[in-house]
Amino acid sequence: MSADPNTTILTGENPFIRLSATDGAPFSTNASFWRIILCPAGPGHVLYIKSELTSDRWRIYSDNIAMARWLQSTVQGMLNEELKDQSIPVIDAEFSKSGDPRYFWTERVTAWDEELALTWHNIGEPLLIHTQPNAEPARPYGVCTLLIPALGARLTVNGAQAVGQPWPREREGRPFSTCALAFSESWTQAR
Repeated sequence: MSADPNTTILTGENPFIRLSATDGAPFSTNASFWRIILCPAGPGHVLYIKSELTSDRWRIYSDNIAMARWLQSTVQGMLNEELKDQSIPVIDAEFSKSGDPRYFWTERVTAWDEELALTWHNIGEPLLIHTQPNAEPARPYGVCTLLIPALGARLTVNGAQAVGQPWPREREGRPFSTCALAFSESWTQAR
């Protein structure tokens, strides 16, 4: 066993929900949730969401604005170019979780006048993924993560449910989905 030679820039969780009306259609809901244990801007939570429930505009909810902005300037901005825009307001929120990731998982976000719930269910077999920084030209960061596909997912804002559904995919020759729990996730950059 050997240590990863790169610099670890964050560790935590990053479950996501990507829903669409039909398989292959553009996502009607795209939600990226982060529970950060360690990063240069401190620990905390952030939800980046764009859906018909947000008038097809990005919203950001967080309990650590510095961490949310740091993620936008690094990993989240790499994963989704639209989220590099630091003029998107950050809404103060509180976060809680419940469930057992073998069966279902729910993340709750509570802001002043909003309550959001993200739920994953119909859980598949976990995949352990490890990539190195710069393995692909547009990916300066590497990641080691446990991805747990979910063929069922629901996102609600103030009780209204987002349209669309998850769709099955294949990753590394194994069953996957457009929605997944990403636990024990660590991102690296080259030294």
